[in-house]
Amino acid sequence: MTTPAARRRSVIIGTGSYLPQTVLSNVDLAARLDTSDEWIVERTGIRRRHIAAPGEYTSDLGTAAARQALAAAGISPDDIDLIVVATATPDQTFPAVATVIQHKLGMAHGVAFDVAAVCSGFLYALTVADALLCTGAHQRALVIGAETFSRLLDWEDRTTAVLFGDGAGAVVLEAQAQPGTNEDRGMLASRLHSDGRYNDLLYVDGGPGSTGTTGHLRMKGKEVFRHAVTNLSNVMGEVLAAASLEAKDVAWVVPHQANLRILEATAKKLNISPAQVVVTVDSHANTSAASVPLALDTAVRDGRIQPGDLLLLEAMGGGFTWGAAAVRW
Repeated sequence: MTTPAARRRSVIIGTGSYLPQTVLSNVDLAARLDTSDEWIVERTGIRRRHIAAPGEYTSDLGTAAARQALAAAGISPDDIDLIVVATATPDQTFPAVATVIQHKLGMAHGVAFDVAAVCSGFLYALTVADALLCTGAHQRALVIGAETFSRLLDWEDRTTAVLFGDGAGAVVLEAQAQPGTNEDRGMLASRLHSDGRYNDLLYVDGGPGSTGTTGHLRMKGKEVFRHAVTNLSNVMGEVLAAASLEAKDVAWVVPHQANLRILEATAKKLNISPAQVVVTVDSHANTSAASVPLALDTAVRDGRIQPGDLLLLEAMGGGFTWGAAAVRW
């Protein structure tokens, strides 16, 4: 029998999150839009969302989540040498939100940059950070998903205005030597995809290089739903196969919180119980790149996720982009 070779793995050693104080309920939205709490809940599972205050930026949300993750890991910003931020709502066109957070954390060292993959951004950022840690180029990374998506919304469009909220989530990754099996702690496998043919199904109708404006989010919901269920179930299967694991090995699915119906349909395709899916969409709505780390931090802090649990993280967003990762807690 061949003995597995020890290998360097990216292990999550701390999680954190932040939600703005202002809460916007479905009832609040019904007072300004032709909608109702019942209509929104039936179609999406969303009951409320958090909205950033005036003057509260994506970097502020990301910094707060990062500080919480650092505290959970028991380390300081001095111990971090890489920051990767996933966002579609940067404070400015440039510089990167990651460099702003780096400064707000009091760091003048390391590497900091953003990743743009919309709702899949955290999975992309996690995979990039994992690759950099596993090469030995870096030792510890902050991976952050942070969004002020409310600022991209057309508040007169009930089909999109009800779906999104603001927030941030973060993890601290540390490179550690592991035995080299699928029982290792940390990132076991990840797979990413994109397909630009579907740009017009989910996009923002503006940008600095086209209209010179921020623009508003536009979406064809039924088509996005159909692609999401197929793409997510497929990529989750790919990741499990890459890690030599099966659906029965999964303790928790930590998904992008776009729509409760997508979460339920995706789990069903893999024969995973809905009880094993971490759901926060009811209270956070869709926070784009922040939704996976927000859900992860919620399940870590309430005790659901325990050492040794196999987690399956997944997300799909505009582009289309989508991806998944298998992580041993």
